[in-house]
Amino acid sequence: MITDINQLDLSKRYTYAEYLNWQFDEVVELIRGKVFRMSPSPSTSHQRLSGNLFRLIANYLVGKPCQVFAALFDVRLPLPPGRQTSDQIDTVVQPDISIICDSAKIDERGCQGAPDWIVEILSKGTASKDLTEKYQLYEHAGVREYWVAHPHEGTLLIYRLNENGRYQLLRQTPFTREEKAPSGIFPEFKVDLAEVFEE
Repeated sequence: MITDINQLDLSKRYTYAEYLNWQFDEVVELIRGKVFRMSPSPSTSHQRLSGNLFRLIANYLVGKPCQVFAALFDVRLPLPPGRQTSDQIDTVVQPDISIICDSAKIDERGCQGAPDWIVEILSKGTASKDLTEKYQLYEHAGVREYWVAHPHEGTLLIYRLNENGRYQLLRQTPFTREEKAPSGIFPEFKVDLAEVFEE
């Protein structure tokens, strides 16, 4: 049993089975077997943005088969696709918001497989990881839509998988708080960013 993150060799690669035995307070993610420390407690602006966006999505999903979850929520992404056992899975992430439409992927430990839509909210400590490692990870895993929100700039980037399984920006300029952001998963649903990015 690992009770302190300092007991881990952060140069090593680990599996989900090992991750399940870690009993320390610090929240980590496992990306292709490598341990990534999460940022310290999110800022107020991060939490406000996350709460606002979660509320809008959750309200829209009432009575629909898809479900929305906020961090902390383990999303296990088998890479390459097809790996199923916990001693082979080497990727466990904590997206800020996950929307999952296949209930078979949801269990008491979180989500097994790619959510349909993921939202990450940038912070100083996570921006590089969210825009590189996680971008590549979500694209490879088949997350159909990936939103990256910048709380301080009040902007949103929307990536969608194209027919070749590659992310494509919905448009080159970010969406701003004066606009409504369209969801590719739910074509009739638009998120009023004025309600998300409060002044």
